[in-house]
Amino acid sequence: MPPPEALLDWYDRQARVLPWRVPPADSRRGVRADPYFVWLSEVMLQQTTVAAVGPYFRAFVAKWPSVAALAAAELDDVLTAWAGLGYYARARNLHRCARVVADELGGVFPATEADLAKLPGIGPYTAAAIAAIAFDERATAVDGNIERVMARLHAVTDPMPPAKTRLRELAAVATPEARVGDYTQALMDLGATICTPKSPRCMLCPWAEGCVARAQGIAEELPRRLPKKARPLRRGVAYWGVRPDGAVLLRRRPEKGLLGGMMEVPSSHWRRDADLDRLQQDLSGAPLAGNWQPLPGLVRHGFTHFELELRVLRAIVDGAGEVDGRWVMPDAFDEVALPSLMQKVVRHALAHV
Repeated sequence: MPPPEALLDWYDRQARVLPWRVPPADSRRGVRADPYFVWLSEVMLQQTTVAAVGPYFRAFVAKWPSVAALAAAELDDVLTAWAGLGYYARARNLHRCARVVADELGGVFPATEADLAKLPGIGPYTAAAIAAIAFDERATAVDGNIERVMARLHAVTDPMPPAKTRLRELAAVATPEARVGDYTQALMDLGATICTPKSPRCMLCPWAEGCVARAQGIAEELPRRLPKKARPLRRGVAYWGVRPDGAVLLRRRPEKGLLGGMMEVPSSHWRRDADLDRLQQDLSGAPLAGNWQPLPGLVRHGFTHFELELRVLRAIVDGAGEVDGRWVMPDAFDEVALPSLMQKVVRHALAHV
Protein backbone atom coordinates (compact mmCIF):
# COMPACT_ATOMS: atom_id res chain seq x y z
CA MET A 1 0.00 0.00 0.00
CA PRO A 2 1.47 3.41 -0.96
CA PRO A 3 2.12 5.79 1.96
CA PRO A 4 -0.69 8.18 2.94
CA GLU A 5 1.80 11.07 2.97
CA ALA A 6 2.05 11.00 -0.84
CA LEU A 7 -1.72 11.30 -1.13
CA LEU A 8 -1.91 14.04 1.49
CA ASP A 9 0.84 16.04 -0.24
CA TRP A 10 -1.14 15.80 -3.47
CA TYR A 11 -4.35 16.82 -1.64
CA ASP A 12 -2.62 19.86 -0.13
CA ARG A 13 -1.94 21.06 -3.67
CA GLN A 14 -4.97 19.78 -5.58
CA ALA A 15 -7.93 19.67 -3.15
CA ARG A 16 -11.25 20.57 -4.74
CA VAL A 17 -12.86 23.75 -3.44
CA LEU A 18 -16.29 22.72 -2.16
CA PRO A 19 -18.74 24.85 -0.14
CA TRP A 20 -18.91 22.37 2.74
CA ARG A 21 -15.17 21.75 2.98
CA VAL A 22 -12.38 23.28 5.06
CA PRO A 23 -9.29 23.87 2.87
CA PRO A 24 -6.33 21.65 3.79
CA ALA A 25 -4.22 24.66 4.82
CA ASP A 26 -6.81 25.49 7.49
CA SER A 27 -7.30 21.85 8.42
CA ARG A 28 -3.57 21.49 9.16
CA ARG A 29 -3.96 24.33 11.67
CA GLY A 30 -6.67 22.41 13.49
CA VAL A 31 -9.74 24.01 11.89
CA ARG A 32 -12.53 21.43 11.60
CA ALA A 33 -15.42 21.34 9.16
CA ASP A 34 -18.86 22.19 10.53
CA PRO A 35 -20.54 18.82 11.33
CA TYR A 36 -23.83 20.24 10.06
CA PHE A 37 -22.25 21.08 6.70
CA VAL A 38 -20.55 17.68 6.45
CA TRP A 39 -23.74 15.80 7.35
CA LEU A 40 -25.91 17.82 4.96
CA SER A 41 -23.46 17.45 2.06
CA GLU A 42 -22.98 13.72 2.60
CA VAL A 43 -26.72 13.07 2.64
CA MET A 44 -27.17 15.14 -0.50
CA LEU A 45 -24.28 13.40 -2.26
CA GLN A 46 -25.78 9.94 -1.89
CA GLN A 47 -26.65 8.84 -5.45
CA THR A 48 -26.00 12.40 -6.68
CA THR A 49 -23.02 14.19 -8.22
CA VAL A 50 -20.99 16.98 -6.66
CA ALA A 51 -21.92 19.28 -9.55
CA ALA A 52 -25.63 18.73 -8.93
CA VAL A 53 -25.38 19.07 -5.16
CA GLY A 54 -23.54 22.41 -5.04
CA PRO A 55 -26.53 24.69 -5.78
CA TYR A 56 -28.84 22.68 -3.50
CA PHE A 57 -26.34 22.83 -0.64
CA ARG A 58 -25.88 26.59 -0.98
CA ALA A 59 -29.65 27.14 -1.06
CA PHE A 60 -30.18 24.94 2.00
CA VAL A 61 -27.58 26.64 4.18
CA ALA A 62 -28.75 30.07 3.05
CA LYS A 63 -32.26 29.18 4.18
CA TRP A 64 -31.35 27.00 7.17
CA PRO A 65 -27.81 27.92 8.32
CA SER A 66 -27.80 25.59 11.32
CA VAL A 67 -29.22 22.25 12.37
CA ALA A 68 -31.55 24.12 14.75
CA ALA A 69 -32.91 26.21 11.87
CA LEU A 70 -33.49 23.09 9.77
CA ALA A 71 -35.21 21.38 12.70
CA ALA A 72 -37.59 24.33 13.04
CA ALA A 73 -38.54 24.21 9.34
CA GLU A 74 -41.75 22.67 8.05
CA LEU A 75 -41.27 19.31 6.33
CA ASP A 76 -43.10 20.59 3.24
CA ASP A 77 -40.56 23.40 2.89
CA VAL A 78 -37.67 20.93 3.19
CA LEU A 79 -39.22 18.60 0.61
CA THR A 80 -39.80 21.51 -1.76
CA ALA A 81 -36.17 22.61 -1.43
CA TRP A 82 -35.08 18.99 -2.00
CA ALA A 83 -37.18 18.49 -5.16
CA GLY A 84 -34.96 17.35 -8.01
CA LEU A 85 -32.33 15.60 -5.88
CA GLY A 86 -34.28 12.33 -5.84
CA TYR A 87 -34.41 9.57 -3.21
CA TYR A 88 -36.84 11.63 -1.16
CA ALA A 89 -36.67 9.43 1.93
CA ARG A 90 -33.33 11.17 2.47
CA ALA A 91 -35.08 14.53 2.89
CA ARG A 92 -37.59 13.13 5.38
CA ASN A 93 -34.80 11.48 7.38
CA LEU A 94 -32.76 14.68 7.16
CA HIS A 95 -35.58 16.58 8.83
CA ARG A 96 -36.10 13.87 11.46
CA CYS A 97 -32.39 13.78 12.24
CA ALA A 98 -32.21 17.57 12.55
CA ARG A 99 -35.00 17.51 15.10
CA VAL A 100 -33.31 14.77 17.14
CA VAL A 101 -30.01 16.67 17.18
CA ALA A 102 -31.71 20.00 17.98
CA ASP A 103 -34.24 18.74 20.53
CA GLU A 104 -32.43 15.86 22.24
CA LEU A 105 -28.74 16.68 21.80
CA GLY A 106 -28.76 20.42 22.30
CA GLY A 107 -27.97 21.09 18.64
CA VAL A 108 -24.60 19.31 18.89
CA PHE A 109 -23.73 16.37 16.65
CA PRO A 110 -22.10 13.36 18.36
CA ALA A 111 -18.36 13.16 17.73
CA THR A 112 -18.03 9.39 17.33
CA GLU A 113 -18.90 7.09 14.47
CA ALA A 114 -20.90 4.80 16.79
CA ASP A 115 -23.08 7.58 18.19
CA LEU A 116 -23.60 9.22 14.81
CA ALA A 117 -24.88 5.90 13.42
CA LYS A 118 -27.71 5.98 15.98
CA LEU A 119 -29.27 9.06 14.39
CA PRO A 120 -32.16 8.77 11.88
CA GLY A 121 -31.03 8.34 8.28
CA ILE A 122 -27.31 8.10 9.11
CA GLY A 123 -25.91 4.79 7.90
CA PRO A 124 -22.42 3.34 8.32
CA TYR A 125 -20.85 5.31 5.48
CA THR A 126 -22.31 8.68 6.49
CA ALA A 127 -21.43 8.12 10.16
CA ALA A 128 -17.83 7.32 9.23
CA ALA A 129 -17.58 10.31 6.87
CA ILE A 130 -18.86 12.78 9.48
CA ALA A 131 -16.65 11.31 12.22
CA ALA A 132 -13.56 11.46 10.00
CA ILE A 133 -14.10 14.82 8.28
CA ALA A 134 -15.71 16.84 11.09
CA PHE A 135 -14.00 15.26 14.11
CA ASP A 136 -10.83 13.65 12.68
CA GLU A 137 -11.78 10.34 14.29
CA ARG A 138 -10.03 7.31 12.78
CA ALA A 139 -13.09 6.14 10.86
CA THR A 140 -13.14 4.62 7.38
CA ALA A 141 -15.73 5.99 4.98
CA VAL A 142 -15.93 4.00 1.76
CA ASP A 143 -17.94 5.45 -1.12
CA GLY A 144 -17.88 4.45 -4.79
CA ASN A 145 -14.80 6.53 -5.50
CA ILE A 146 -12.84 4.93 -2.68
CA GLU A 147 -13.97 1.44 -3.69
CA ARG A 148 -12.60 2.07 -7.17
CA VAL A 149 -9.26 3.34 -5.84
CA MET A 150 -8.86 0.33 -3.53
CA ALA A 151 -9.85 -2.14 -6.25
CA ARG A 152 -7.15 -0.76 -8.54
CA LEU A 153 -4.44 -0.28 -5.94
CA HIS A 154 -4.72 -3.93 -4.89
CA ALA A 155 -5.92 -5.38 -8.22
CA VAL A 156 -9.06 -6.83 -6.64
CA THR A 157 -10.64 -8.66 -9.58
CA ASP A 158 -13.63 -10.12 -7.75
CA PRO A 159 -16.79 -8.46 -9.10
CA MET A 160 -18.95 -5.94 -7.32
CA PRO A 161 -20.99 -5.98 -5.21
CA PRO A 162 -19.51 -9.15 -3.57
CA ALA A 163 -16.08 -7.46 -3.45
CA LYS A 164 -17.36 -4.59 -1.28
CA THR A 165 -16.42 -6.29 1.99
CA ARG A 166 -12.84 -6.92 0.84
CA LEU A 167 -12.44 -3.35 -0.40
CA ARG A 168 -13.75 -1.96 2.88
CA GLU A 169 -11.24 -4.07 4.78
CA LEU A 170 -8.39 -2.81 2.61
CA ALA A 171 -9.49 0.79 3.09
CA ALA A 172 -9.71 0.35 6.87
CA VAL A 173 -6.17 -1.01 7.10
CA ALA A 174 -4.86 1.94 5.09
CA THR A 175 -6.60 4.66 7.14
CA PRO A 176 -3.89 6.66 8.98
CA GLU A 177 -3.93 7.83 12.58
CA ALA A 178 -3.45 11.53 11.74
CA ARG A 179 -5.21 13.92 9.34
CA VAL A 180 -7.98 11.37 8.89
CA GLY A 181 -10.46 13.94 7.57
CA ASP A 182 -8.05 15.24 4.95
CA TYR A 183 -7.04 11.69 4.01
CA THR A 184 -10.70 10.68 3.54
CA GLN A 185 -11.43 13.69 1.35
CA ALA A 186 -8.20 13.16 -0.55
CA LEU A 187 -9.30 9.62 -1.43
CA MET A 188 -12.66 10.97 -2.58
CA ASP A 189 -10.93 13.60 -4.73
CA LEU A 190 -8.50 11.05 -6.14
CA GLY A 191 -11.37 8.84 -7.30
CA ALA A 192 -13.38 11.75 -8.65
CA THR A 193 -10.61 13.51 -10.58
CA ILE A 194 -7.75 11.07 -11.27
CA CYS A 195 -8.80 7.45 -10.71
CA THR A 196 -11.97 7.93 -12.74
CA PRO A 197 -14.18 5.08 -14.03
CA LYS A 198 -13.09 5.66 -17.64
CA SER A 199 -9.62 6.67 -18.81
CA PRO A 200 -7.95 7.05 -15.40
CA ARG A 201 -5.20 9.69 -15.42
CA CYS A 202 -2.54 7.39 -13.99
CA MET A 203 0.37 9.64 -14.98
CA LEU A 204 -0.94 12.28 -12.53
CA CYS A 205 -1.74 9.89 -9.68
CA PRO A 206 0.31 10.31 -6.49
CA TRP A 207 -0.04 6.57 -5.86
CA ALA A 208 0.77 5.40 -9.39
CA GLU A 209 3.99 3.64 -8.41
CA GLY A 210 2.23 1.43 -5.89
CA CYS A 211 -0.85 0.60 -7.98
CA VAL A 212 -0.95 -3.12 -8.77
CA ALA A 213 -3.69 -2.81 -11.39
CA ARG A 214 -1.70 -0.16 -13.26
CA ALA A 215 1.35 -2.43 -13.23
CA GLN A 216 -0.76 -5.25 -14.64
CA GLY A 217 -2.40 -3.02 -17.25
CA ILE A 218 -5.93 -3.68 -15.98
CA ALA A 219 -6.71 -0.44 -14.11
CA GLU A 220 -9.57 0.62 -16.39
CA GLU A 221 -11.20 -2.82 -16.07
CA LEU A 222 -11.60 -2.46 -12.30
CA PRO A 223 -13.71 -2.70 -10.33
CA ARG A 224 -15.48 -5.45 -12.21
CA ARG A 225 -19.23 -5.81 -11.83
CA LEU A 226 -21.76 -8.55 -12.15
CA PRO A 227 -24.06 -8.07 -15.17
CA LYS A 228 -26.98 -5.81 -14.37
CA LYS A 229 -30.43 -7.31 -14.42
CA ALA A 230 -32.88 -5.71 -16.81
CA ARG A 231 -35.26 -3.41 -14.96
CA PRO A 232 -38.95 -4.31 -15.29
CA LEU A 233 -41.35 -1.88 -16.93
CA ARG A 234 -44.33 -0.47 -15.09
CA ARG A 235 -47.08 1.67 -16.57
CA GLY A 236 -49.72 3.97 -15.23
CA VAL A 237 -51.94 6.97 -15.89
CA ALA A 238 -51.59 10.50 -14.53
CA TYR A 239 -54.67 12.73 -14.26
CA TRP A 240 -54.19 16.38 -15.18
CA GLY A 241 -57.37 17.88 -13.76
CA VAL A 242 -57.81 21.59 -14.48
CA ARG A 243 -60.38 23.96 -12.97
CA PRO A 244 -61.90 26.66 -15.18
CA ASP A 245 -59.57 29.20 -13.56
CA GLY A 246 -56.51 27.18 -14.64
CA ALA A 247 -55.61 25.67 -11.25
CA VAL A 248 -54.42 22.05 -11.36
CA LEU A 249 -55.20 19.38 -8.79
CA LEU A 250 -52.17 18.01 -6.92
CA ARG A 251 -52.16 15.60 -4.03
CA ARG A 252 -49.70 14.23 -1.50
CA ARG A 253 -48.35 10.70 -1.85
CA PRO A 254 -48.45 8.41 1.22
CA GLU A 255 -45.64 9.03 3.70
CA LYS A 256 -44.30 5.52 3.30
CA GLY A 257 -43.18 4.13 -0.03
CA LEU A 258 -41.70 5.53 -3.20
CA LEU A 259 -41.66 9.36 -3.33
CA GLY A 260 -43.25 9.28 0.13
CA GLY A 261 -44.70 12.56 1.31
CA MET A 262 -44.05 14.35 -1.99
CA MET A 263 -46.75 16.05 -4.05
CA GLU A 264 -47.90 14.47 -7.30
CA VAL A 265 -50.18 14.88 -10.24
CA PRO A 266 -52.72 12.22 -9.17
CA SER A 267 -51.93 8.92 -10.79
CA SER A 268 -53.11 5.34 -10.93
CA HIS A 269 -51.18 2.40 -9.50
CA TRP A 270 -48.04 1.70 -11.50
CA ARG A 271 -48.57 -1.83 -12.75
CA ARG A 272 -45.94 -4.12 -14.19
CA ASP A 273 -46.31 -4.76 -17.93
CA ALA A 274 -49.79 -3.24 -17.94
CA ASP A 275 -51.56 -2.21 -21.15
CA LEU A 276 -51.83 1.58 -21.31
CA ASP A 277 -54.99 1.56 -23.41
CA ARG A 278 -56.77 -0.51 -20.78
CA LEU A 279 -55.43 1.63 -17.94
CA GLN A 280 -56.65 4.71 -19.77
CA GLN A 281 -60.17 3.31 -20.06
CA ASP A 282 -60.32 2.35 -16.37
CA LEU A 283 -61.18 5.63 -14.67
CA SER A 284 -61.68 4.14 -11.21
CA GLY A 285 -58.47 5.85 -10.12
CA ALA A 286 -59.43 9.28 -11.42
CA PRO A 287 -59.51 11.88 -8.64
CA LEU A 288 -62.63 13.58 -10.05
CA ALA A 289 -65.38 12.90 -12.54
CA GLY A 290 -64.64 14.41 -15.92
CA ASN A 291 -64.20 13.86 -19.63
CA TRP A 292 -60.66 12.50 -19.37
CA GLN A 293 -58.84 12.58 -22.68
CA PRO A 294 -55.27 11.42 -23.41
CA LEU A 295 -52.53 13.88 -24.27
CA PRO A 296 -50.10 12.86 -27.04
CA GLY A 297 -47.00 10.88 -26.12
CA LEU A 298 -45.77 9.37 -22.86
CA VAL A 299 -43.80 10.44 -19.83
CA ARG A 300 -40.86 8.08 -19.18
CA HIS A 301 -38.80 7.91 -16.00
CA GLY A 302 -36.24 5.52 -14.59
CA PHE A 303 -36.15 4.47 -10.95
CA THR A 304 -33.47 2.30 -9.38
CA HIS A 305 -35.43 -0.91 -9.70
CA PHE A 306 -37.85 -0.30 -12.57
CA GLU A 307 -38.70 1.84 -15.57
CA LEU A 308 -41.98 3.75 -15.67
CA GLU A 309 -44.24 4.95 -18.49
CA LEU A 310 -47.15 7.27 -17.77
CA ARG A 311 -49.91 8.39 -20.10
CA VAL A 312 -51.35 11.75 -19.10
CA LEU A 313 -55.12 12.23 -19.23
CA ARG A 314 -56.57 15.73 -19.09
CA ALA A 315 -59.99 17.02 -18.15
CA ILE A 316 -61.59 20.36 -17.34
CA VAL A 317 -63.29 19.68 -14.02
CA ASP A 318 -65.74 21.58 -11.85
CA GLY A 319 -63.47 21.70 -8.82
CA ALA A 320 -66.32 22.45 -6.46
CA GLY A 321 -66.52 20.66 -3.14
CA GLU A 322 -63.89 18.77 -1.21
CA VAL A 323 -61.07 17.02 -3.02
CA ASP A 324 -58.21 14.77 -2.00
CA GLY A 325 -55.46 17.27 -2.68
CA ARG A 326 -55.01 20.96 -3.35
CA TRP A 327 -55.50 23.26 -6.31
CA VAL A 328 -52.33 24.97 -7.51
CA MET A 329 -51.86 27.50 -10.28
CA PRO A 330 -49.11 26.51 -12.75
CA ASP A 331 -47.03 29.59 -11.93
CA ALA A 332 -46.84 28.38 -8.30
CA PHE A 333 -45.58 24.85 -9.05
CA ASP A 334 -42.05 25.79 -8.00
CA GLU A 335 -43.40 26.35 -4.48
CA VAL A 336 -44.58 22.73 -4.24
CA ALA A 337 -42.50 19.65 -3.43
CA LEU A 338 -42.77 18.00 -6.84
CA PRO A 339 -40.26 15.18 -7.47
CA SER A 340 -38.45 14.89 -10.80
CA LEU A 341 -41.00 12.46 -12.23
CA MET A 342 -43.87 14.82 -11.53
CA GLN A 343 -41.94 17.76 -12.92
CA LYS A 344 -41.73 15.76 -16.15
CA VAL A 345 -45.50 15.19 -16.04
CA VAL A 346 -46.07 18.93 -15.53
CA ARG A 347 -43.79 19.86 -18.46
CA HIS A 348 -45.47 17.24 -20.66
CA ALA A 349 -48.96 18.45 -19.83
CA LEU A 350 -48.17 22.14 -20.25
CA ALA A 351 -46.45 21.44 -23.58
CA HIS A 352 -49.54 19.68 -24.98
CA VAL A 353 -52.32 21.88 -23.65
